[in-house]
Amino acid sequence: MSSWTSPELVRHLVASTGLPASVAERVLADVIGYFGETAEEYVRRRHAELKRRGRRNPEIWRSLAAEMSGRPFTAPTLSERQLRRIVYG
Repeated sequence: MSSWTSPELVRHLVASTGLPASVAERVLADVIGYFGETAEEYVRRRHAELKRRGRRNPEIWRSLAAEMSGRPFTAPTLSERQLRRIVYG
């Protein structure tokens, strides 16, 4: 079991889903990995993804601000200027 994985959480997942413990632990690792980005990493990654899709910055800043409010990391409310500074320095 990884150091970040709580045995209690694994037991809860096993009990609530019927998954074998090894599968429950792997699912937790996947979920934690998916949501393991910092706010800065998330902004940089999503900005690059949205730019590749042809979206323009004003739309991207609005999207990022909305997306971040639903992410499980604690992120401060960032202004458009702060979002730009994360991406461009």
